[in-house]
Amino acid sequence: MITIWSKGSLTYDVPKVMGIVNITPDSFSDTVRYTGKDAVRRIFELEDEGADIIDVGGESTRPGAVPVSAEEEMSRIIGVIEEASPSLGVPISADTMHPETALAALNAGASIINDVSGLRDRRMITVAASAGVPVVITHMYGTPGTMHRDTMSGNVAEQISSFFDGICEKAETAGIKKNNIVLDPGIGFGKTFRQNAEIIDGLRTFRKGYPLLTGTSMKSFLGYAYPDVPIEDASIRSAVLCVRNGADIVRVHNVKGTKDALKDERF
Repeated sequence: MITIWSKGSLTYDVPKVMGIVNITPDSFSDTVRYTGKDAVRRIFELEDEGADIIDVGGESTRPGAVPVSAEEEMSRIIGVIEEASPSLGVPISADTMHPETALAALNAGASIINDVSGLRDRRMITVAASAGVPVVITHMYGTPGTMHRDTMSGNVAEQISSFFDGICEKAETAGIKKNNIVLDPGIGFGKTFRQNAEIIDGLRTFRKGYPLLTGTSMKSFLGYAYPDVPIEDASIRSAVLCVRNGADIVRVHNVKGTKDALKDERF
């Protein structure tokens, strides 16, 4: 598998680490909030730490998060992307559910769209297809405002797999190339703690010939999966477990710690 971006390509003979830069006032991670110049500085710090992708977002998906307009989201992230992208040696992904923001971010220098709503707004398919860029398709049950209290029931793996089958067919029919699709089963997005653990255990179920991304960093279910372990350490352990179980990309706050932990793994 290979993912082409504007300045090069990503191959998955070894797992890739996506570093997170949240440009929001209400991120669920109290330790990682950036704005303006601090966000630009953080992007280059993550590159120096070994990040393969930098994920820049301007809307929180924490429990009970209030939706942010595309205009507000753009005011948070576009200037940062414009300033960082010309000198950056790795791709920036725009973490957004808004097609308007995705298009503006691509014009500002982003190379990947990371849509946690799973192309729910079909205009996002048009943006990705027209731009010819990679897109991360995430399975989200509900909305950011409801998904932490209204969770899935029944056979979760089967439902996620069915969703991927349907949305990938629609995306490719609309012109998104197969090697521009990355799948994310949406750990924490409308799933119970137990369901999250089951998804991680069965990650290979969701590969389907596309690269697989997981994001478990700093999420509350880690307290269930790793009781009595500090959440920073639990985040790293979870990322390593996801790689062992088939993840090609792990989305993390602590890039250096994750990269160090992955050094001893065999791929």
